[in-house]
Amino acid sequence: MTTDPRTGLPAELFTTIDHVGIAVPDLDEALAFYAQAFGVHSVHEEVNEEQGVREAMLAVGDGDTRIQLLAPLTPESTIAKFIGRSGPGLQQLAFRVADLDTVSATLRERGLRLLYDAPRRGTSGSRVNFVHPKDAGGVLVELVEPASTAH
Repeated sequence: MTTDPRTGLPAELFTTIDHVGIAVPDLDEALAFYAQAFGVHSVHEEVNEEQGVREAMLAVGDGDTRIQLLAPLTPESTIAKFIGRSGPGLQQLAFRVADLDTVSATLRERGLRLLYDAPRRGTSGSRVNFVHPKDAGGVLVELVEPASTAH
């Protein structure tokens, strides 16, 4: 990892925006809406029991940035609680990282709180963690290390 000459801190923590997560009450209805309204279609769907969601990744154009639709599996899931508090809508911004452990350590050194002590399994076997929204201007920031580079 290179160092930013202005700050002396590691630079380039993120490789790209991985996805934007949107909480929806009903995944099938949301998939139909995105297809009919925007011509955007699912390229991957799965159930993540640990996170309490049924999810779909939607492709946008020719790039690999995705829109992630997240529907709750149970009324107790984090996504159900989010929808109950805030209504459906933008839930998180996810950045792709090459090395989740290094990026997590760097962010902790910078005083940011991460939601998990150790990474958890995300979409398609990725490793994920989240920066606490109170430490990121009210935005839930997800860190995603794709399975192809995961340890």
